[in-house]
Amino acid sequence: MTQKLTAAITAVGGFVPEDKLTNKDLEKMVDTNDEWIVTRTGVSERRILKGEAKGASDMGAPAVLDLCRKRGIDPIEIDCLICCTVTPDMMFPATANIICHKIGAKNAWGYDLQAACSGFLYGVTTGAALIESGRYKKVVVVGADKMSAIVDYSDRTTCILFGDAAGAILLEPNTEGLGVLDSILKSDGSGVSYLHMKAGGSLKPASIETVTAKEHFIYQEGPAVFKFAVKGMADVAGELLERNQLTGDDIAFLAPHQANKRIIDATAQRMGLSPEKVMLNISRYGNTTSATIPLCLWEWQSKLNKGDNIVLAAFGGGFTWGATLIKWAY
Repeated sequence: MTQKLTAAITAVGGFVPEDKLTNKDLEKMVDTNDEWIVTRTGVSERRILKGEAKGASDMGAPAVLDLCRKRGIDPIEIDCLICCTVTPDMMFPATANIICHKIGAKNAWGYDLQAACSGFLYGVTTGAALIESGRYKKVVVVGADKMSAIVDYSDRTTCILFGDAAGAILLEPNTEGLGVLDSILKSDGSGVSYLHMKAGGSLKPASIETVTAKEHFIYQEGPAVFKFAVKGMADVAGELLERNQLTGDDIAFLAPHQANKRIIDATAQRMGLSPEKVMLNISRYGNTTSATIPLCLWEWQSKLNKGDNIVLAAFGGGFTWGATLIKWAY
């Protein structure tokens, strides 16, 4: 009997810029303070990609090279690269293509995937399906976002939340029952009014008026998004456990999207997880959108053991949300 083919994570890479933007720095920019920010969000500092002509690919490329080095492979061996981002280098070509060019992944095809903060989760499910098809042997999923490019640093409600970073995973075929086992992904377009970027798309192309009106920045109605996120992320994580007949005791770690510590706490509580089973780095990096979950895996990989059950969970603008069950492969 042939064993079912699954897509296993065989390496993780990450990249965070050197420059830090602390809460103390933000106190000088907007009417806020460290205690207020930490209490409501859990963020103490975030990384900012500085320098001329630097985009998401400048973080995605080193993250993928980090992964290749750990796995001992040449970028030429990558079959496909999916870049999950809301801050592409340009509207086109795809940032995935630019990353492939920068790292010398000459045999890879690739594309960008845009699902806001759930982007990486959607990318994992998509990449896993490519592996499960039997047609591809090495698929890289990158989450890379330069959120500082679309944050209004005079808006005290949003500028405290976001940072820049990239994380990447390598998916390869597995027949030991390891890897991506199940996903529940959701979306609801009626959430568009609560979290979006007003201009820059085909609906409202860039103009002097849109720039002057600051419509190329993140717009968020915080309380509404918070309410949806707490319910969405917690519900779907709970549903995933039930569907796979698991309890919190069976889960080694939760790798949650790092949007807000209170949302993460609610999700962990719903799953019956103690705090030490929750990957948390929001205090150091803030919300890096598509990069948060792979960054968690990158930082925690030394604590992960082969066979560990890990749940990835996210909620993003759009609205998009979901949870994925993974059995760690190394």
